[in-house]
Amino acid sequence: MNLLSKETSPYLLQHANNPVHWKAWNANSLAEAKEKNSLIIISIGYSACHWCHVMEHESFEDQEVAKVMNNSFVNIKVDREERPDVDAVYMKAVQLMTRRGGWPLNVVALPDGRPIWGGTYFRKEEWMQTLGQLQEVYQSNPEKVTDYAEKLHEGIQLLSIVENEKSETTINQEDLIPLVEKWKEDFDWEFGGMSRSPKFMMPNNYHFLMRFAFQKKDMKLFDFVNLTLTRMAFGGVFDTVDGGFSRYSVDNKWHVPHFEKMLYDNGQLVSLYSDAYKLTGNPLYKEVVEKTLSFIERELMNSEGGFYCALDADSLNSENHLEEGAFYVWTIPELKTIIGDDFELFSQVFNINTFGLWEDGNYVLIQNKSLEDIAKNNNITIATLQKKKIFWEKILNIKREKRSKPRLDDKCLTSWNAIMLKGFVDAYKSLENENYLNLALRNAAFIIKNLWSSEGNLFHNYKNQKSTINGYLEDYCFVITAFISLYEVTFDEKWLLHAKQLTDYSLEHFYDEKSGFFAFTSNLDEALITSHFETEDNVIPASNSVMGKNLFQLSIYFENSYYEKLSQRMLLNIIPNVQYPSAYSNWMDLAMNYSDENKELAICGELGLEYGKKINRLYFPNVILAGAVKKSNLPFLKDRFDANQTLYYLCQNRTCGTPTDDFEEIITNLN
Repeated sequence: MNLLSKETSPYLLQHANNPVHWKAWNANSLAEAKEKNSLIIISIGYSACHWCHVMEHESFEDQEVAKVMNNSFVNIKVDREERPDVDAVYMKAVQLMTRRGGWPLNVVALPDGRPIWGGTYFRKEEWMQTLGQLQEVYQSNPEKVTDYAEKLHEGIQLLSIVENEKSETTINQEDLIPLVEKWKEDFDWEFGGMSRSPKFMMPNNYHFLMRFAFQKKDMKLFDFVNLTLTRMAFGGVFDTVDGGFSRYSVDNKWHVPHFEKMLYDNGQLVSLYSDAYKLTGNPLYKEVVEKTLSFIERELMNSEGGFYCALDADSLNSENHLEEGAFYVWTIPELKTIIGDDFELFSQVFNINTFGLWEDGNYVLIQNKSLEDIAKNNNITIATLQKKKIFWEKILNIKREKRSKPRLDDKCLTSWNAIMLKGFVDAYKSLENENYLNLALRNAAFIIKNLWSSEGNLFHNYKNQKSTINGYLEDYCFVITAFISLYEVTFDEKWLLHAKQLTDYSLEHFYDEKSGFFAFTSNLDEALITSHFETEDNVIPASNSVMGKNLFQLSIYFENSYYEKLSQRMLLNIIPNVQYPSAYSNWMDLAMNYSDENKELAICGELGLEYGKKINRLYFPNVILAGAVKKSNLPFLKDRFDANQTLYYLCQNRTCGTPTDDFEEIITNLN
């Protein structure tokens, strides 16, 4: 029987009424496969995944398919967002077998969990035929199947081993230059991003490239980052009507998204656009931040201060059928009715023409010209056009709100909440909106109350007042980062103490002394068929690269040489072996922390927080900030507070200059 109705994951619950006898990934399900000596079907997806829904409708809701699956297999459904450890292991297997991956991810495994076959989306007939053949071979020639599984298992384990044959002992900043030059060969100089489709936003890539351009004074690279951020903000991937980014664009011009909106994308993009606004003052970037955070607060925040995971790509259309993008797209007759006399001008702004046409008469709003140019061509003021644009978006939103909304994935994940928390903090730094800080603090309280146990471990998930899955490295590394960022804007040292406590817990339960990296799963959890060390930065930076940055920063605050040694060892294992720089951008960002340009600034005095705000408003990616408004025992600040004046200590390579009370002098030196 189908057991998914007992689960809390929205994705698993979507499959609770399938005729397939689905079970969740747990000890009982795996034990049943061993007891029956049955092959296992492991089907992995997530609630906002369009092609997961398609395969469900075509196959998993079909009685004929269900009969084949139920008769011969133990069928396990996995929410990849709840179980990223399971997803990572079987994704490696599929990539080894097929040289590609994606979701839905479908794997057939031996009763002990070792995979023998896999792929992504399959049509009904192909799926049934393949399952029949696999079962037949398993029954007639089990030795052949087991032999293949052993070879594949060895390959998966080799992928998990992190080895460094280089003997470097210092970080050479010059090594980054050829990596960036190689990266530039892939740039799309017309629409930004990389010269390929689909296009993912990859915010961490542009965080690093913006920092590199700034510190190396590479104006051409800086122009490319600005081009990319502008084109993404102009594109259909950004919902200009109501805020928030979709997951990626299926085309090369950021036009037609895969319409799901994920929390982790939006948290990172808020941080990126906030930093870009500090550096450029571009009002478009401010608009993106404000609209996105308004969307998050309104649509993805629960009453307890936690953030939900996602909005689905699919929603009900006018015929009451689920359709990708139905909530977001427009037809010309609709727009003419809504916009009225301004339709021609509206069409110039949002390309209601061949450039903006998607399919079947549907348009996805996209800009390709600045409002300044359009206003000039129509002999109106820019202020008039800006007011019209705001009005158009408002009335489109009112109209759109009457449609059926995309389905909500209402679980909370610790790592994604921490990413969004940091987004709110970075927006507060840039825009000084007190509401952003209040929401960040509220979310931090939610994490501490619901996702951090009295035993010291974090949980990974939260739904219906329950947290059930032990945390992964991604939960620890992002919460630590978020707590450090809260310290930077409050100078409240409890956030650093929380960060240190979680770091020390991670060292005890995740760190692997032999490799010098952190395993993805805790040593308290039941082992999977192989260990997983996440080292490649992807749409979310690798948990090890984030941990490396945390260790570096905490090593300064706590004057902890062991933390620095671990961070440096991880970095030296990675940088000499980088082949594809876009997959190691967060590591490269960490490497820049080891340059002579990196500085530490301590602001001590009763006005410390006020001047800390001024520093946070400026773009200094190479500065680690600390501060105290009262006497502090933090090692980096010890004996530096003076109740009678505000003093600034500017340090470099752990050597501090003479303190000064001249703020302008500090700004000059930082610049």
